[in-house]
Amino acid sequence: MDNKKRGLSRRSMLAGTAAGVIAPVVVSASAGSAPAAAAGMTRNITVYADYVPGTTRVGYGLEPGKPTIPGPLLECYEGDTLVIELVNNTDQRLSIHPHGVNYDTKSDGSPFNDSFNKPYETKTYTWKTRTAYQAANGFWMPGSAGYWHYHDHAFGGDHGTAGLMKGLYGGLIVRRRGDLLPSKQFTVVFTEMWINHQVAPNTPIFEANLGERVEFICIGHGNLMHTFHLHAHRWADTRTGMLTSATDNAPILDNKTLDPGNSFGFQVIAGDGVGPGAWMYHCHVQQHSDDGMSGVFLVRNADGGMPAGAQEAIDRFKGHQHTTTSTPNATGASAHHH
Repeated sequence: MDNKKRGLSRRSMLAGTAAGVIAPVVVSASAGSAPAAAAGMTRNITVYADYVPGTTRVGYGLEPGKPTIPGPLLECYEGDTLVIELVNNTDQRLSIHPHGVNYDTKSDGSPFNDSFNKPYETKTYTWKTRTAYQAANGFWMPGSAGYWHYHDHAFGGDHGTAGLMKGLYGGLIVRRRGDLLPSKQFTVVFTEMWINHQVAPNTPIFEANLGERVEFICIGHGNLMHTFHLHAHRWADTRTGMLTSATDNAPILDNKTLDPGNSFGFQVIAGDGVGPGAWMYHCHVQQHSDDGMSGVFLVRNADGGMPAGAQEAIDRFKGHQHTTTSTPNATGASAHHH
């Protein structure tokens, strides 16, 4: 599925909207920083859990009957509250459990706290965020800003393992006011031997034009250790992936460990210093890369045209042979081909 068309846009999410009402904020891509926003806004979002048509996989979506894998990318600013109305349109119990935000036991989204949707039940989960604050002892407590994620914790068992294997997961961003906003966003989820529940050559092709600010949200699930590597682009190992000053000595990366339950994000300028072209992203555990954990980041010309040689590179990628491809079948399990 086209990740560019998945979920609420950052403009509508950060505007603060009522459920089902999209009121986008007009933000110039060249403006650079987030618009001023009122503190403590409550954002109401209805999320639907449905079977993916023609399969027994399950995903989250913003419209009934239209789940996506990954689910919609949810965003807010520190200090905001997200009120998630989860509509379970399946015949199994399931939930929505977040990382990185505050919630009470009723919104834990786990059977441990008796917090889940029964089959065909609608339930409300409330996630709160906060800014950093100084504790009584003088130390500072962290705020909620970061690249987080959410997932099922109840489908098929008390830990939601079956739900994750079927596709019930998505990205969650909490921003600080003043953070730079991207022009494009891509959610990349490594689960077992899949990228967004696909293996090469059917993994997503993420596209941007030369010079556009692009944000990657990387999430790990399953039982395997992975790394995320992006060809020809680098980022700082900071909260945002950017440096704060000319003297900021944060490590610079183009490859980062992505273990189950972990998440991180960063922004790059598409083709900065290297030009347009077809660039790979992949897991750098070599056997995983061989088995189909790779995809394409297509940086088009500034006018949107296809760069010289890019289509040929994509064609070669689609023709690659993978030694022991693991493909997700209609049940959400793996089928191994040798």
